[in-house]
Amino acid sequence: MRVLVTGGTGVLGRVLVQQLDGLSEVRVLSRRAPQGAGFVRGDLETGEGLADAVDGVDVIAHCASAADYWRPRRDVAQTRRLVGALGDARPHLVYVSIVGVDQASFGFLRAKLEAERVVEESGLPWTVLRATEFHDLLLMYLMRLAKGLVAVVLRGSLLQPVDVGEVAARMATLVLGPPGGRVRELGGPRVESMEDLMRAYLAAARQRRRVVTIPVPGRLGAGFGIGDHLLTDDDRGTVTFDEYLRSRVDADGLISHPYTP
Repeated sequence: MRVLVTGGTGVLGRVLVQQLDGLSEVRVLSRRAPQGAGFVRGDLETGEGLADAVDGVDVIAHCASAADYWRPRRDVAQTRRLVGALGDARPHLVYVSIVGVDQASFGFLRAKLEAERVVEESGLPWTVLRATEFHDLLLMYLMRLAKGLVAVVLRGSLLQPVDVGEVAARMATLVLGPPGGRVRELGGPRVESMEDLMRAYLAAARQRRRVVTIPVPGRLGAGFGIGDHLLTDDDRGTVTFDEYLRSRVDADGLISHPYTP
């Protein structure tokens, strides 16, 4: 089985590539493909090289995410370019999305929902997995919020972070299996407030900062608190954010950065 992974050097994609190693023939799509086997050059932004990159693949794991909050529709355009590059080919397209996109009130998540529809209406065999926020991405976010004299978080915000390794394992199963359409969603084992998550990070990082909560007005603030982006009765991982933080502590007792492109 020949698998193309978009976003294969990103937070999820790089772990998925490791999960698929030895189970399939994996190609990693990259705008600047490095020397070495397994990488193919292709640009989802311009479409350059995509036709050659997708040639002969059986499955595409679409993990690339243009997380641009100022241009949220980039994800939609890139997904359309990927589908358009396939021509008459019909590989199984597996797309990873975000829990709650169908209830979202702001642009980035609405664009994710539109990208899902591109996949669903592509005429290809398809699978869509929605997951909650990855521990790695949450940690990067908390690191940024804690850079000042105080750590600022959104008041009343609830999150359900999930381990990226568990999402990658689910993705690998879906890639190697038959098309499943919209499959069961995957989230973390706990629903926690952003304030508690920030305090957990500060404790693990041995930082003394006051945590300040700020309200987010309107529908955006309500969406973070009412649980539209949380799981109810779908599947949950087992790795908690506290356990993840402990795994990030290096030999000097410091929290290592979770991702370096």
